[in-house]
Amino acid sequence: MPHQYDAIVIGAGTAGLAAVSELKKRSDNFLVVNDGPYGTTCARVGCMPSKLLIEAANAYHRRHSFAEFGIRGGDALRPDFPAVMPRVRALRDDFVAGTVKLTDALGARSIAGRARLLAPDCVEVNGERLHTRAIVIATGSRPVVPKEWAAFAGRVLTTDTLFEQERIGPRLAVVGLGPLGAELAQALARLGVEVSAFARKDLLAGLSDPQVNAALQCALAADLRLHTGAPATLEATEGGIAITSGGTRTVVDQVLAAVGRRPNLDGLGLETLGLPLDEHGLPPFDPRSTQVGNLRVFIAGDVDQQRPLLHEAADDGHVAGMNALADEVRCYQRRAGLSIVFTDPEVAVVGQSFTSLNGRDFETGSVDFARQGRARAGQRNQGRLALYADRAGGKLLGAELCAPGGEHLAHLLGLAVARGLTVHDLLAMPIYHPVLEEGLRTALRDAARRLPDRRPSDLAHCAPIGAAALE
Repeated sequence: MPHQYDAIVIGAGTAGLAAVSELKKRSDNFLVVNDGPYGTTCARVGCMPSKLLIEAANAYHRRHSFAEFGIRGGDALRPDFPAVMPRVRALRDDFVAGTVKLTDALGARSIAGRARLLAPDCVEVNGERLHTRAIVIATGSRPVVPKEWAAFAGRVLTTDTLFEQERIGPRLAVVGLGPLGAELAQALARLGVEVSAFARKDLLAGLSDPQVNAALQCALAADLRLHTGAPATLEATEGGIAITSGGTRTVVDQVLAAVGRRPNLDGLGLETLGLPLDEHGLPPFDPRSTQVGNLRVFIAGDVDQQRPLLHEAADDGHVAGMNALADEVRCYQRRAGLSIVFTDPEVAVVGQSFTSLNGRDFETGSVDFARQGRARAGQRNQGRLALYADRAGGKLLGAELCAPGGEHLAHLLGLAVARGLTVHDLLAMPIYHPVLEEGLRTALRDAARRLPDRRPSDLAHCAPIGAAALE
C-alpha cells in the first residue's frame, strides 16, 4: 500500500461513494476508509427500510376505504407484524448489497478502519500514517439518544435497531416528530401498534406554515395519540416506561427516539486543521464548494449538518470529488430546496419555506383538498397546499404542502422554482382532467388573484368554472 495518495475519502456512505465516482475519473491513486457498517445510512436504516414499512402500513390501512368503494370483507383483515418485517429486511438487504458492491469493486483502494486527521495532508488509519493531497470527510451521522435514556437499555429503539425487531409494542411512544418520527409513528400505528407521539414544538415534519401544519396534525391524530408543544420526560414505572409531557402521562412498553442525528466527528482530529470549530465540532466550510477554509479538505453529506437528505449528500460528494483534485476549487450552484416526508398525506417543503420568507413581500395561494375531484374519487381528499409568490413579479418562491400525491406535486413545484417560473407561467401549462394537479391549479389561481399584476385573460388566466366535477 503506497503511503502517498492523491485523495483519501473518509466514509463509504452516499456522499463518500459519490466523491469516489468523481475521483475515479481523475486518478487511481485514492483510498476509501470506512469505520462501521457498509451499505449507506439510506439503504441500511434510513430511506429504504422506512419506505418498505410505510408501504406495508398503507396497504393495510386501505381496508378502511373498502366499504365505501363497495368492497366487503375488509374488517376481517389483520396485520401480522412478524411477517411484515422479514420482507422489509429482505428488500433492505438487497438494496444494501447493491451499495456494498461499489466498495467491494475498489479492492485494495477500500479498507475498513478508523481514520484520524493529523494534518490537512496526513491521515492516520489503523495506526499507519498516510499522506495525501486532498481529504474528503464523509463520515455521516447517527441517531441521538439522550444520555438519561440509557437506563432503559433495550426498551429504547432508534432507526439503527427498529428494523431488526420481530415485535413492537404493543404500546409505543415516538419522541420527536421531525420527518422521520412523523413517518414511522403513523406507519407503526397503521400496523396495529398503539402509538403515542410527542413533539416539543407544534410545528411538525419540517413544516412552518401553520395552516399546512394543521392539516398534518389532523391526519396524524386520526391514527395515533398526538401530544405537541411540550418536552417529554421518561421514567421507569411498573409495567413499562412512563412519559410525561405537558399535562399528560402515558405508559408504554418501548420508545422510539427520533429526536435528531449527530455528526460522526468523534476522534476525527478536526482540531488539527488549525481552524476554529463551531458548537457542532465542525470547521468553517463553503457549502457551494464543500471546501474547509482554503485547505484541500472537503466535507460532504450528513456530517455537515446542512441538508440531511440523500440527493443533497450525493451532490455534496460529487462537488467534493470534483474539487479535491481540481487545479482550482469551484463553487457550484446548488439545486432548489426539496424535502419530502412520506406520511399520508405526504408532506413537502419546496424552495423557500413560509418562515424563511419573513420580511419579504409575497402572496400566498392555497387549496384545501377536501373538495378536490380526483382526491374525492380515491378517498384521499384531505390536506392542504400553500405556495408563495413574489408580489412584484409573481415569481414562485416556494411551497409547503400536506397533500395527496404530494411527492409528485413537490417535484413539479421544485422544477418551477429552479427555473424561476412565475405563477402565470405555471398557469399556462396543460393540466388534464381529472388529476390532483388541478388542486395545484386552484392554488395558483388563488395566488394570481392576489397579485397586483392582473393580466388580460388568456388560456393561462382562465377563471375556474365553478363546479367541483370540472376542477
